[in-house]
Amino acid sequence: MSEPAFGRLLRDQSLSAIAAGFVTVLVGFASSVAIVFQAAQALGATPAQTASWMWALGIGMGLTCIALSLRWKMPVVTAWSTPGAAMLVASAAGVPMDEAVASFLLAALLVVVAGFSGIFERMLGRIPLSLASAMLAGVLLRFGLEAFGAIQAQPLLVLAMLAAWLVVRRQWPRYAVIATLAVGVAVAAATGLMRLDGLSLELARPVWTTPRPSLAAVLGVALPLFVVTMTSQNVPGIAVIRASGYPVPVSPAIGWTGVATVLLAPFGAFSLNLAAITAAICMGPEAHPDPARRYVAAVWAGMFYLLIGVFGATVAALLAAFPGELVVAIAGIALLGTLGGSLATALREEDEREAALVTFLVTASGLALFGIGAAFWGLLAGVVVRLVLKPRASRT
Repeated sequence: MSEPAFGRLLRDQSLSAIAAGFVTVLVGFASSVAIVFQAAQALGATPAQTASWMWALGIGMGLTCIALSLRWKMPVVTAWSTPGAAMLVASAAGVPMDEAVASFLLAALLVVVAGFSGIFERMLGRIPLSLASAMLAGVLLRFGLEAFGAIQAQPLLVLAMLAAWLVVRRQWPRYAVIATLAVGVAVAAATGLMRLDGLSLELARPVWTTPRPSLAAVLGVALPLFVVTMTSQNVPGIAVIRASGYPVPVSPAIGWTGVATVLLAPFGAFSLNLAAITAAICMGPEAHPDPARRYVAAVWAGMFYLLIGVFGATVAALLAAFPGELVVAIAGIALLGTLGGSLATALREEDEREAALVTFLVTASGLALFGIGAAFWGLLAGVVVRLVLKPRASRT
């Protein structure tokens, strides 16, 4: 008889998974929440509507992380579309909120079709694992560089965190990240770097906006939002899943993020999708030495996202209280194992090494063209190089 799902979840719990889940949310939230606030303001959102956006996004990410991870017993991490939010800031200013919400709904419906139909997955299934791993390494490289670069701004804080990671990693590797985070918070609090002024407990309230479609919003918001979300978010999200070795059914996973967006768009969920960078935290060895138990980290990430949704502005202020250098350092440290594994996989096959290296470099460069991020262009460049060089390599 199979073990009950709840019993297995309890058995698979670990402090390292809880820490990975918290770091996932901390990194994902702190690195891009300002852009989401700017997007809401660009559309003329009231303070109540802005809080509703955080409620809808937190609930959407939380429920999808928990439900999909428990369903497949694999870490499935979702996120809001940071490039999508940036696109709203740049090109949707002045669009009425009700027209923007209608565009969110249309973009989400397109994601549902692209996901459940399997078209998107079939297209990406042709990308070799070496290129997917190289793209992941290129995405994660800046986090590793920024972690050590932060020493210049806050040497005591970052060096203390690195020392804690090194010591605990040698003796108790499962607890290295949580110990590093604890030391970072302690040092930040002791040196006055935590910004807790004005923090108060307050529940977020959803605010309904009735959608009103318009041709201008469809062409200027819905279609660009769909394209940016699929290329700049779901492409690297799938690559992370593949590079981590998890057979997640990505077509239904993408489809369900679209369904969640459809349900929550009237409350401000502009776009939900598969995560890439934060997903790598839950899928790496720091979450748990056993890959079969890392799904618990994604479940905990979902729980923390639900807290963000329920408490909205309060949690936003709490996570914003962490100094930037702490966030950068813990992200880089948590991703070291995944970065190293991705590089090893990317460069393993000699006949694909040049294509993988081009993918890595283009992705790491941060190149962005036509509103599409470097991850997409890195994969495209690697595929082109592979197509050109592979015939020659097979003849030699």
